[in-house]
Amino acid sequence: MKARYRAVFALLAGLAIGAGSASFLSVPAAAATNGDSATAAKSVDGLPLNELRTFVEVMQRVKQDYVKPVSDKELLDNAIRGMLTGLDPHSAYLDAKSFRQLQIDTTGQFGGLGIVVGTENGYIKVVSPIDGTPAQKAGIKTGDIIIRIDGTSVRDMNLDQAVKMMRGKPGTKVKLDIVRPGASKPMSVTLKREVIRVDSVRSHMLEPGFAYVRITSFQSGTTASLHKALRTLAKENKGPLKGIVLDLRNNPGGVLNAAVGVSDTFLNKGLIVYTKGRIADSDLRYRAHPGDMLHGAPIVVLVNGGTASAAEIVSGALQDNHRAIIVGTRTFGKGSVQTILPLSRDTAVKITTALYFTPNGTSIQAEGIKPNIVVDPLRVGKVNNGGVGMLREADLSGHLNNPDGTPKAGAKKSNGDPSLAQRDFQLYEALTVLKSLAFTHQKATAAG
Repeated sequence: MKARYRAVFALLAGLAIGAGSASFLSVPAAAATNGDSATAAKSVDGLPLNELRTFVEVMQRVKQDYVKPVSDKELLDNAIRGMLTGLDPHSAYLDAKSFRQLQIDTTGQFGGLGIVVGTENGYIKVVSPIDGTPAQKAGIKTGDIIIRIDGTSVRDMNLDQAVKMMRGKPGTKVKLDIVRPGASKPMSVTLKREVIRVDSVRSHMLEPGFAYVRITSFQSGTTASLHKALRTLAKENKGPLKGIVLDLRNNPGGVLNAAVGVSDTFLNKGLIVYTKGRIADSDLRYRAHPGDMLHGAPIVVLVNGGTASAAEIVSGALQDNHRAIIVGTRTFGKGSVQTILPLSRDTAVKITTALYFTPNGTSIQAEGIKPNIVVDPLRVGKVNNGGVGMLREADLSGHLNNPDGTPKAGAKKSNGDPSLAQRDFQLYEALTVLKSLAFTHQKATAAG
């Protein structure tokens, strides 16, 4: 394979030797430096020679006639980018800067706005803002369409180019023009770039026995952070947890091995995910090992349209293994695997090499994970009753006092803090489902 591509590069080098376009039309003669034309043609057997002639001629015409001088490196870099980005939205050429940035991203620290984007109809679409970043604080939402960056239209702009424009030195500002579905006109947002340090796992107790764990992205250290969080929660609860809500909403994905590790945290056995591609190295199967850290306590996974890639692997693995109930809305539907293939010390190509499948053999590519229970993100408000609540027994004149002689704990008036249902209706519903599962699990354990 490598010899074949060396032959291609030798052919291109031979074609590029001449100043006039005529030299570009005699491909076999240009390549045949150590033999006749037949030998040269054989060395590149199976390659599209006519297309290569066209490519080199176009390159020479641009060098000769373009309005300003263009270096060979710039032309070839652009050609490689076009070759890869034309395949799918996730394949790309990583130059030195992009390659360094990718390595930074997988460690959880990078500079920019904290916004995960994709492409749609020639524009840049927000997949999800990252928690605690300038994008999230500015109110940018999943589904927003970015149409201009600092006044420059992004129509048909390369995704990597758009990302580069949004990233920059911390403290500098960038203006985004955004179209939001349902809004009557575009909106402009000016954000200040920051060094983005992403803590991929956050957690706290919702109620005694019931915990909340949010994973914002899948990084190299996510599995270890999850294990630490679960141990801390159990200690805070002063005993085993009755169940957890695992929040994967607006999680754009990340490292495949982290998704496998997170799934394995809650499984004792079974297939987690498998991948299939054109080459044997792309066909992989990942299985769980004994050691469920929750010891069978129920799990509810929260998902939405911003749940993508590695987050969908976790959702699919726990759903197909009947280990969790999925609550929310249908996920993003990125079911492809990208592999980083280094070209040198500081450049690489990122290409789609396989599709992944859930344990039941389902591909979610462009389909997403369908929740077991669909819950839309609704806003819950109080009923306007003029300040007059429902009458209770205690409000009736001459009512009998409670025989215990003490008021119950639930009789205290609210301190005005919004309820969970008002702050996050989907989480409220997830907790309700989790309590039902915990009750059933407790009964089954007692009966067993």
